[in-house]
Amino acid sequence: MSTSRLYLTTALVLSLSAGFAPAAFAQGSAQATPAADEQPTEVVVTGQRASRRSRLDTLAPVDIVTAQSLQTQGSTELAQGLSRVAPSLNFPRPAGVDGTDNVRPASLRGLSPDQTLVLVDGKRRHTSALVNVNGSTGRGSSAVDLNAIPEIALDRLEVLRDGASAQYGSDAIAGVINLHLREADHGAGVSVSYGEYDTDVDPANSSRHASDGATTNVSGWVGLPLGSDGFLTISAETRHRAPTSRGDIDALVSPAVVTSRYGDPAQLSASVFVNAGKPLNDNWTLYGNASVSDLNSKSAAFFRHAGANGTDVAAIYPFGFLPIINAQSKDYSATVGLRGALDEWTSDFSLSAGGNKLDYYTLNSVNPSYGTASQRDFYDGQMKYDQTVFNADISRPFAVSGWASPLTLALGLEAREEKYAIRAGEVQSYALGPISGSAGAQGFSGFQPSNVVDVDRNNVGVYADVAADITDRFSFDAAIRAENYSDFGDNVSGKLAARYKLTDTFALRGSVSTGFRAPSLAQQYFTSTASVLDTSGSVGKIVETGTFPATSAVATALGAEPLNPEKSTSYTLGGVWHSGPFEVTLDAYSIKIEDRILLSENISRTFSTQVADLLAPYGVSAARFFINGADTTTNGVDLVANYRLPTERLGRFNFSLAYNHNETEIDRLNPLNNSPLDPQPVLFARVRQVILTNSSPEDKATVGVDWNAGNWTVNGRATYYGDVIDPASVQANDIHSGDHTIVDLSASYRFGTGTTVTLGADNLFDEYPDATAANLNITSGNGVGALSFTRFSPFGFNGRYLYAKLSQSW
Repeated sequence: MSTSRLYLTTALVLSLSAGFAPAAFAQGSAQATPAADEQPTEVVVTGQRASRRSRLDTLAPVDIVTAQSLQTQGSTELAQGLSRVAPSLNFPRPAGVDGTDNVRPASLRGLSPDQTLVLVDGKRRHTSALVNVNGSTGRGSSAVDLNAIPEIALDRLEVLRDGASAQYGSDAIAGVINLHLREADHGAGVSVSYGEYDTDVDPANSSRHASDGATTNVSGWVGLPLGSDGFLTISAETRHRAPTSRGDIDALVSPAVVTSRYGDPAQLSASVFVNAGKPLNDNWTLYGNASVSDLNSKSAAFFRHAGANGTDVAAIYPFGFLPIINAQSKDYSATVGLRGALDEWTSDFSLSAGGNKLDYYTLNSVNPSYGTASQRDFYDGQMKYDQTVFNADISRPFAVSGWASPLTLALGLEAREEKYAIRAGEVQSYALGPISGSAGAQGFSGFQPSNVVDVDRNNVGVYADVAADITDRFSFDAAIRAENYSDFGDNVSGKLAARYKLTDTFALRGSVSTGFRAPSLAQQYFTSTASVLDTSGSVGKIVETGTFPATSAVATALGAEPLNPEKSTSYTLGGVWHSGPFEVTLDAYSIKIEDRILLSENISRTFSTQVADLLAPYGVSAARFFINGADTTTNGVDLVANYRLPTERLGRFNFSLAYNHNETEIDRLNPLNNSPLDPQPVLFARVRQVILTNSSPEDKATVGVDWNAGNWTVNGRATYYGDVIDPASVQANDIHSGDHTIVDLSASYRFGTGTTVTLGADNLFDEYPDATAANLNITSGNGVGALSFTRFSPFGFNGRYLYAKLSQSW
């Protein structure tokens, strides 16, 4: 679907929302609000193949996040909103890291973004085609783009904070995020919001006031009947966001001004999600959903100074130039399934297909090796990932004499096919022209013909899960799963979880599990040449770096070996206490991971004559590749508490506390056994080690107060983020984000006509991470003054965001 057609479809859906909306309002499976002295009764489906339990009766910790709690925030990005209410989820906002500026990954429990499995209504969601190869959280990962899913399409989310590979397969090492779509056969809603940053920017060498990042978001949904007993829910969203700029002044220009655009990219996006269900008879229901989203994102590379790339380039850009990286991302998915009864077995059969296509362009740039004959805009090529999944799940209860409940047996099969491809860009985007100088488009070089890949694989997994209440106080759940991958072979995972109710108000719960994550096709086959910021010294510099597959001749000569899957062992132990309006859960965890897949150091041609000779044919100054580089242990604790307080005169209050402490340590750096190089290069030095262990805050705490009285609703939240390290080659040059508390506040008034007006401020007190010291910034070459704040800040570095929202429901 073209961009123009997608935006037209979005506008049509929003019009339908207003034009066909009946008088009543519905939100599918929304739960009634419990009285103050009642235990919440939300039913959890994630992490429990064989049974369904209420939120406080689960055998592992699960957060339930309602769509309403997301929509009271200023952010219109799903990942950003979720990170503010889920205790152990982080969503940093890196900049200056090429494609990752545009498709940002989220991290659960401080682990890699690709170690969390994302489901949509229980079905595996496809990952992005992007590989995060530069210096940011999640370096080396390919993760699901949560922001490609519109918030308006969701009824609620469940975040399982426990290993679940035995139940769901690869990627579920840190946990599972399950997105539940809205199901409505009537009702509708439309929401329009506008906001922008109003902030005082104070980097190390300058200060200014900024009003930028203006964001307009329009979303809507409509529920329609399918016959007398089916539903069709259509949701759509479109968003336009202007860029932000938080760089420091550039001392190499006169007068010294900000030449960078270090901040959020400019974005234009649209998405449509359709969800439907229709009973065929008394036993069987046909269901399905489909989505398409389109993102046009423009981030900035580092500024190029006049004359730095030769006299011919100076003739084109006499005052220097700022290359723009234009990523155009298209997500698509579809699921169709049949749910019903086969004799005494509850059954669910489905087929899902989805994928992501990323096209890259470099704008306002030049290929210096072509001189004045160079293009200004370049098509850099494409990355594409596709996934097709078949699921068959059946379950039934078996009575066991003397047990408090039947033993539920669940059996299932999942077959998955994956495809990954890279397409080359146009010639000038990568080529070395007739003039001596840098090859390729400045800022983001295109994919070369040697980078082109087109690969696929398949796997089949089968599982068995049993669960029961042996007594009124003791429950258990056990699962085992066997997988076979066409590229690396077999894997078996298992899990045992239990819960014991000591009193009517207090219970203990715990689990032990093994898990795995298969190396993604992108990690096995991604190859490119790019300008990369090297922070190994005290001053950052840009080097042309080639990324090569682990099985390539270059990587093999440098010591690489074929990738193996990551394997994990997880332990959790916790307690649940609830009494009337008060509830609290406390869960400790330990996650040991072997053979973590990491992106190696940039091995420079200056390391040795052998390396220089090896890299010479590829025209790069350094090379890197993926390796099973380390074994790690992550220990932590999650605390979640809620208290509901109704009053006769002052309305209804809900107080919440969420706290996560998380530490990751490297147990072993895996040696290379086959490298012919002498001496051996260091493949995982201090910078990469610290990114692995300290790129997420060790401590994160959120205190929230929600107040409702009559037509008024006020939501307040304060989130504390512990210090995060942006590492250098020596500890003395590390950059710290510092400890900071972010306060968000919003107020809403609902009129009797179903209209709601909301005013709010995110980061009310305009907090920033600690400014980067001047002597640690880039002081020569490209990007002078750009890195004014660390890209590892867990709350970004944009400052105060003010917004207004108008919503209408029917």
